[in-house]
Amino acid sequence: MQICKNCCTFAPDLCVRQAINMNSFIYQDSTVSFVTAAAQTCLLIEKCAEHEREEWREQMLRLLPVLYLRTRLLEPAERRCDDDPQRFVTEEDYTFALVGMRELLGQDDAYLDVFVDNGIYTDEVQTAYISEGLADIYQELKDMAAAFQTGQEDIMNDAVVVCREAFDSHWGRKLLAVMRALHEISDASYQ
Repeated sequence: MQICKNCCTFAPDLCVRQAINMNSFIYQDSTVSFVTAAAQTCLLIEKCAEHEREEWREQMLRLLPVLYLRTRLLEPAERRCDDDPQRFVTEEDYTFALVGMRELLGQDDAYLDVFVDNGIYTDEVQTAYISEGLADIYQELKDMAAAFQTGQEDIMNDAVVVCREAFDSHWGRKLLAVMRALHEISDASYQ
């Protein structure tokens, strides 16, 4: 049996089960690729203090488009359980991620945005923060990745479905705004 190098980073026994149950949503290539991109994004956010600002931004600008694409390519799936998946990210986890990125980005953290809730344009330009957008995305991804680590297929399935629903409702828009803001900062520092 061939073992996949990508999925073993977030669930070591996944490769063995993948060979057994290839038809399940959670073992499809699109789902494994999405969960891998999500885990890589969480890791980069959690370890932001270990990077130089420019290196971290460049890695984010390479990873976030992959995350967006992998999320869009997820096959449709239905929930298996009646209850929402468990949330794993604590307030302390969220704050740790937020503060780490805020300190790393410094004055480059703030950017101007013209969207309000539900992606509706506004005439008012508002200040938004890369760290806050990424912390919100981190919370969704980390909850899903932690549920994946339980190894329970129904929980894993529902965690991915709920994360995809949240992408459609809010964090997909935040991801695009953050990418634009990081691009502008990167573009300005490149010149």
